[in-house]
Amino acid sequence: MPNIKSSAKRDQLSKAAYARNKAERTALKTTLKKFDAAVAEGNKETAVSAYKVAAKAVDKAACKRLIHKNKAANKKSQMASKLNAMAE
Repeated sequence: MPNIKSSAKRDQLSKAAYARNKAERTALKTTLKKFDAAVAEGNKETAVSAYKVAAKAVDKAACKRLIHKNKAANKKSQMASKLNAMAE
């Protein structure tokens, strides 16, 4: 337990930030899983709409620094490849 008031506040803030970041990372994973499920289902229209939502979520996560910008680019590229492979 911190003895200094400023370190106690910092501890409280870091716990709040951790909880917020964890919730946002979990939401990101959920949108990615929904996209994968749509691709596995084979429905092109559902997959396209899920891709748009997932790509936006990945971009937002990169802006908030939840994930690295290169990881975001790789995720979007992988999703686009899966989506394009469906058409063939």
